[in-house]
Amino acid sequence: RVPEQQKTSESPLSWFRGVYLPPALHPLNKTFIKGGEWQDVDSTQEKRRAFLQEFCKKYNSRKKLQTHLVHLVSRIYVEDRHKVLYCEVPKAGCSNWKRVLMVLSGLAASANNISHDDVHYGKHLRKLDSYDLKGIDTRLNMYTKFIFVRDPMERLVSAFRDKFEHPNSYYHPVFGKAIIKKYRHNADEEALKTGSGVKFKEFIQYLLDSHRPVGMDIHWEQVNKLCYPCLINYDFIGKFETLEEDANYFLQLVGAPADLKFPKFKDRHSSDERTSAEVVRQYLKELSKEERQLTYDFYYLDYLMFNYTSP
Repeated sequence: RVPEQQKTSESPLSWFRGVYLPPALHPLNKTFIKGGEWQDVDSTQEKRRAFLQEFCKKYNSRKKLQTHLVHLVSRIYVEDRHKVLYCEVPKAGCSNWKRVLMVLSGLAASANNISHDDVHYGKHLRKLDSYDLKGIDTRLNMYTKFIFVRDPMERLVSAFRDKFEHPNSYYHPVFGKAIIKKYRHNADEEALKTGSGVKFKEFIQYLLDSHRPVGMDIHWEQVNKLCYPCLINYDFIGKFETLEEDANYFLQLVGAPADLKFPKFKDRHSSDERTSAEVVRQYLKELSKEERQLTYDFYYLDYLMFNYTSP
């Protein structure tokens, strides 16, 4: 909790230096749930929350994480009507979740008619770091906080396919050119000029390089660095692997309109095969045994805290 005597005239970054938010486990408000059809989903949810809670106790006993609260909440979207906070994890259903938040907040009548550009570039939704100190503190303590995660390797391969195997006016010139220049021997002029055609092995070399030629990106950043699950006590932990079931249960929990269901459609590249465990295996074949191990190590905490099986 932010100290009450904190002066609001101070720099925002000085307010939150070294802040520590204990991951207290709060009961979910189930007053909107009717009937017993959600019992299995609810049981799974309680197990996930308890597992993360226990993990964080062990992890934080060894190391107290320190960061600024403004940074902690920079990926969290706010929906004030239903009092929910959503931490965005790219490649884990985030586009459709933002569509749902727009419907919940009254900005759209249906999630099905909102374009990809409106979702990501329309600036319709407000983030938690845009509020003042009191606004952040109140919402963190009073609102239902939720997160949706995905098997780390599936999320990584999905991000690579989306950003590098399709035309992209940002990722090819910004990331592609830098990756090809550093990791491809005898690269031709066209590849160096456009940044197109990055190979998965080259992408992994960039990911694992402590001296990357270009910085990290939210699409392949670790969830523990996007959402800080051991510092912010998320009330609901959904998984991409059970996305529709988890999402519709959550919508009932927060009293969403009865006709609002989580969208089933694939946001982009709808003709592509979804990134499955089998698809991931094909990509991992391009890597050496050492590269596979180092990639797993890179996402080690995400595997542990969300109880995913190592590949």
